[in-house]
Amino acid sequence: MWTELVSSLPGPVVFQPPASEASLLGCATVLGHPLPADLMALLRESDGIEGEYGAGLIWSTERIASENHTLRRDAELAALCMPFDPLLFFADAGNGDLFALLPGLRRPDVFAWNHEDDSRTWVAPSLATHLEWWLTGRIAL
Repeated sequence: MWTELVSSLPGPVVFQPPASEASLLGCATVLGHPLPADLMALLRESDGIEGEYGAGLIWSTERIASENHTLRRDAELAALCMPFDPLLFFADAGNGDLFALLPGLRRPDVFAWNHEDDSRTWVAPSLATHLEWWLTGRIAL
């Protein structure tokens, strides 16, 4: 379903092989909570999707775990930014801004984190819509 959806959208994409159950479990363990169902289903089809110029449309399980772990534990960022614990970063905009889900609220909404001013802005009602709007230019950061 996910690879078909993304393939139907404009722009070149590169799909990675599916994530293993071990990598999904490892990612959830590092995060300290399960991955949202839609993100997990997507990763089971492709463990990361690259867009034009190597943009991280969807990060791999390894990168999701690593980036979130780093952001949540960086003392310098903690002094400058609101907490990152409620956010689950899964993609980047290619300009330093990141896209996140809110797994603790069990809402499918996608938010963008602005790395310059620490704002968190709603950008899409779901992961599928986020991919559609991002690849068609409706989301512009």
